[in-house]
Amino acid sequence: MSDTKDNNKYSSARNSKYWQQLQELAAQPWSLDKLFTQDTERTSRFSTQVGALYMDYSKQCIDEQVLASLLQLAESCELSTRIDALMQGAMVNTSEERAALHTALRLPESAKLDLDGQNVVADVHDSLSQVARLSERVRSGTWRGFSGKAITDVVNIGVGGSDLGPLMATTALDEWADTDIEVHFVSNMDGTQLDNLLKHLNPETTLFIISSKSFGTVDTLSNAKTALSWLLATAKLRAGTEDSVLRRHFIGISANSEKMSAWGIHPEHQLQLWEWVGGRFSLWSAIGLAIAIRIGMAGFKALLAGAHSMDEHFSQADFAENLPVLLGLLAVWNSTFLQVNAHTVLPYDGRLSYLPSYLTQLEMESNGKSVTQHGDHIDYDTCPILWGEIGSNAQHAFYQLLHQGTQQVSCDFIACVRRYSGQSQNAPLQQQHELSLANCLAQSRVLAFGNAALQETEVQVASAADKYKYYRGNQPSTTLLIDELTPHSLGALIALYEHKVYVMASIWDINPFDQWGVEMGKQMAESVHQAMQQAGESQFDSSTNQLLKHIQQLS
Repeated sequence: MSDTKDNNKYSSARNSKYWQQLQELAAQPWSLDKLFTQDTERTSRFSTQVGALYMDYSKQCIDEQVLASLLQLAESCELSTRIDALMQGAMVNTSEERAALHTALRLPESAKLDLDGQNVVADVHDSLSQVARLSERVRSGTWRGFSGKAITDVVNIGVGGSDLGPLMATTALDEWADTDIEVHFVSNMDGTQLDNLLKHLNPETTLFIISSKSFGTVDTLSNAKTALSWLLATAKLRAGTEDSVLRRHFIGISANSEKMSAWGIHPEHQLQLWEWVGGRFSLWSAIGLAIAIRIGMAGFKALLAGAHSMDEHFSQADFAENLPVLLGLLAVWNSTFLQVNAHTVLPYDGRLSYLPSYLTQLEMESNGKSVTQHGDHIDYDTCPILWGEIGSNAQHAFYQLLHQGTQQVSCDFIACVRRYSGQSQNAPLQQQHELSLANCLAQSRVLAFGNAALQETEVQVASAADKYKYYRGNQPSTTLLIDELTPHSLGALIALYEHKVYVMASIWDINPFDQWGVEMGKQMAESVHQAMQQAGESQFDSSTNQLLKHIQQLS
């Protein structure tokens, strides 16, 4: 593993002459309509395909000169060396002095990667064997609750990456489910999700997965404690014991086995995480147990294989054809140079309903930084504000702002080409799918070209109409088409965005693998909670003190 000095050896993109070139290019007026009019070969040059993923980025505000400068910028900050460092287990997480080896979680069993003298691939596959063993026990009906009944429902209790990753993947791949066992997810610490869920579950047949890297996250442990109380309330009536309930109804996933044991998780039901896996990069690990239970271990391994295929592409492909590199560089161009500081993810597929939330955490928690890895304050824009929604829903919500608002927003359109094909009984669903695809292409077209996208007669009508019917266009977007949504293609898609984040961070010279801003909020919450439980004056700011006083008066 490299030391901290080694990770500060890279050249800064900010000091590159290509940075200055891009600033000058960004100052020019950019018109997507003119770019397409002047270049009939534009789309073929600004699109590429890798496996099941086809990316068209021709509707971005770039030309050949911008793309060349972006690629040269990547070379100037030694992106190739940074990618090698990530893949080989160097200390790329500089502030916490550790590697970030989520790519090792999807390496084949035959691979070898040593970290501090330990082959992490062997450790990963030992953990995957445990995932396979426990998931099969649940799926086969071998796992029994305290009353001897088979498990019918699994509840994953986690927050952040321990929730969003498996939630997003199980939702996306539910058509691949081959079991009647239902998988549920609980994350919110106020108890609303859990309370509503427990009203509909049978304590005798419900299994809980407690997912927490530290096994100290208040959100997760408060939900877990409530779940245990719910189980005990029924089990004691049936002469069950607390040890039996803990052993038969809880699985723990954490890097802290001592805390799992102290909480009561049986050693055979503890699954390992490692400090070199960040929560938002962890669905490929034992955190994916809920996925394996729902779609089977073969499906889960196909998800890993899809991600690994993108890892290989990222580490081997020429930057000009490298999907993660291109996606990351375009994001830097938009945010840092064009000052497009908002980005939306728009999947035109209901199965990807949680993808925007997943990517919101992945990008903003990773790259929402204002200090370089050298400790210098940043004087340029980094991560944009990101949000998203299923495209058809978004059209009736915030597309008004995209089409006619005052803000520039970059967009990722994501759609699956094949669905319901070869199923004559699903002809109406096939038509709905085609309509969704048509809307995806139509919206990206209008966002790019505005009123110019309309037919000539319609342009005349629109031009003559009141100004409030005018579409200005020139909103940059990338369209990602997936041949068909499968575990393999979903794995590749998620890994694509993981590596995009790393490319952006490399250009901005920030550490995408820590989240100190999150930690400070947790610490302050503990202090406020203590004050809330005590009488007398609090020692916070006047606003917080007054709010606490109001809460205490009503409690």
